[in-house]
Amino acid sequence: MELFKRLNYKYILSSIIVLFLIISIIQQPSLAINSAKEGLNSWFNILLPSLFPFFVLSDLVISIGFVDFFGQLLGSLMKPIFNVPGQGAFPLLMSLVSGYPVGAKLTSNLRSKKILSKTEADRLISFTSTSGPLFIIGAVAVGMLNSNDIGLLMLLPHYLGVLTVGLLFRFYRPNTNLNTKSKKTFSRNSNSPSMNPKVKPNGLGNIISKSVQDSMNSIILIGGFIIIYSVIIDFILILKPVNQLNLLFSSWFNIPVEVFEGFISGFIELTTGCKKISSSNINLIYKILIINFLIGWGGLSIQSQALSFISDTDINPKIFICSKFLHGLISSLYTIIIYLLGYRNLTVRLSSISNFINNPNIFESWTTILFNSTKLALNINISFIIFSLFIYFLNSSIQKEK
Repeated sequence: MELFKRLNYKYILSSIIVLFLIISIIQQPSLAINSAKEGLNSWFNILLPSLFPFFVLSDLVISIGFVDFFGQLLGSLMKPIFNVPGQGAFPLLMSLVSGYPVGAKLTSNLRSKKILSKTEADRLISFTSTSGPLFIIGAVAVGMLNSNDIGLLMLLPHYLGVLTVGLLFRFYRPNTNLNTKSKKTFSRNSNSPSMNPKVKPNGLGNIISKSVQDSMNSIILIGGFIIIYSVIIDFILILKPVNQLNLLFSSWFNIPVEVFEGFISGFIELTTGCKKISSSNINLIYKILIINFLIGWGGLSIQSQALSFISDTDINPKIFICSKFLHGLISSLYTIIIYLLGYRNLTVRLSSISNFINNPNIFESWTTILFNSTKLALNINISFIIFSLFIYFLNSSIQKEK
C-alpha cells in the first residue's frame, strides 16, 4: 500500500506507455521497423543538415557574449513590448526563421548561462517556440495542400499568434524585478564552464568544441524523439478503441473519419497530422484552420524535444505547454479573421510542384541542405547584429532630440 502511495501519475503513465510499446513491438515488429525507419530518414536527411548549423552558430554567439552585448542594445525594443531583456530578441528571431525546436533550446541556453532570470525565461519561453516558413509554406501550403496562394493565410496567423501570446505573458508576475538574476547555475551539464574549472570559458577552442558537442547531443536527442513518436503514432492509429472513437465522432459531426485521425496524429506528431488533414475530404478553409492549430500546438513530439532542453533549467514547463495550446487557438482565430478580410473568394490553384512529403526526390541533397542552412544561419546572425546596431543608433538619436 505504501508503494502505491509513493507512485505518482507521471510514473504510472510513463510505465503504461512503455509497456504498450513493448507489447506492440513484439506483436507487430515489421510495423515498428518501418515506422522507425521513416522517422530516421526524416531526421537524417532533413533535420540533421538543416538544424545542426543553427545550433552550433547560435551557441557560439551566446557563448562568446555577442547576444548579451547586443541584447543590451535591443532592450528598448523588447522590454516595453514583451517585458523581457533585449537578449530575448535572438531566440525569437532564430525561431521565426528556422522553426522548432531552436527557440526553446536558445531560451534554455540563455537561462543556463544566467543571462536571464527565471521570470524572464518563463515569459520568453512562451513566445520563442515557433515553426519556420520553410515548413509552413514549403512543406504544408505548397507540398501538402498543393497551393501557392495560401502561404500568407498560414504564415501570418502563426506569427501573429505567437506575438499575441508574448504580449499576454508579458503580464506574468509583473512585480518581479527584471534585473534580479539567480546566483545559482541551473545547468546540469557538468562540462559547462561554470561547473568545471578546468575548462577555460574564454578559450575559443574550448568554446567551439563545447558548442559542437552540445549541438550534436541536442540533434541526436531530437532524432530519438522523432523515431520513437513515429512508432507510437502508428501503433495508436491501429488500436480498435481509437478507430471506433473516430467512427463515432465522424457519425456525430458528419465529418470524414480521416479528419479525426489527422487531428490525433497531429496532436502527437505534427508532420504526419498535417499530411492526413491535407488529404481529407473537407473544405480548404477547414483544413487550414485545423492545420494552423496543429502547427501552433506543435505536437507532443516537438514539445518533448523542447521540454528536454527546458528540463536542464528551472523554466516552468507548464507555462510552455499552456502557451503552445494558446498559440494554436489564437492562430486559428487569426486564420478566420484574415480569411474573412482577404481570402473569401480564394480558389485553389494547383501547384506544379509535386507532393513535398510523399515524393522524397523533392528534397535537395544532404550536403546542399547543410550548405544552405549554414549560409542562412550566418545571414541571420549578421542581420541580428546589424538590426541591433540600427535600433541602438535610432534610440540614441531620439533621446538626443528630446
